[in-house]
Amino acid sequence: MRQALQSVRLKLDPLVCACRAARETAHLMVGVPDYDRYVAHVRATHPETEPMTRSAFFRDATDRRYGGGGRTGVMRCC
Repeated sequence: MRQALQSVRLKLDPLVCACRAARETAHLMVGVPDYDRYVAHVRATHPETEPMTRSAFFRDATDRRYGGGGRTGVMRCC
C-alpha cells in the first residue's frame, strides 16, 4: 500500500509543479504580486526589517499599481 501511494505521489509531482507554475504565470500576467516571495526577499536581504502583513502588502501593491494612498493624487490604470 505504501509503495502504491509513493508511486501515485511521484506521478502527481510534475502535475502539481506545472499547476503552480501556471498559477504564478497567470498572477504575474494580471499584476497580482507574490506575498511569499516578498517575505522571503525581505528576510534574506533586510533581516532587521519586519515584513508587512499580507493585507498591508496587497494594499500597498494596489496603491502602487493604481496610484492610491496619496502617492501621486492621480489614479492611473497602467
